[in-house]
Amino acid sequence: MNSDFTLAVHSLTLLSLLPDRMSTSDAIAESACVHPVRIRKVLGLLKKQGFIQSREGTGGGFVFTKEPSEVSLWDLYQLTANGTIQPKCPKSNHECIVGSNMKHVLTSIFEDGEEYLGSFLNQYTIQDIVKQVKQES
Repeated sequence: MNSDFTLAVHSLTLLSLLPDRMSTSDAIAESACVHPVRIRKVLGLLKKQGFIQSREGTGGGFVFTKEPSEVSLWDLYQLTANGTIQPKCPKSNHECIVGSNMKHVLTSIFEDGEEYLGSFLNQYTIQDIVKQVKQES
C-alpha cells in the first residue's frame, strides 16, 4: 500500500479535529511530516472526489465537506491505493505450466484479498479514527 492512503486519512482526521475544519496544505504537511507538495497531491485527489473544498485568500485553506462518520477507510483506500497489493509478476516462460499461469493465479488470490480488505476497512470511518486519536492523547 502506498503512503497516499495514510496521508488522506491523516489529512481528513486533522481537518475533523479543527474547530472550523479548515487548514492550509502547509499546516497539514507539517502535521504529517511530509513535503507540502506530497500533501497537495493527496488533497487534490480528495478535492476531486468531493471530500474537501478549498478556499483561496487570507484565511483560506482546505475544509472537510462531509461528515467524518460518512467517509470510510475503504473509500479512501479505493481513491488512493486501489490495486496496490496486486503482485508484480515478471515476464515468464509461457511454455511452462507454472510460468504460463502464475500471473493469473496470483492476481485472482490478491483480488480476493483486496475484497476482504475492503470489507474490513469499510467498518471504520474517519470519525472512528478521530475517536481513537483523542483516546491516545
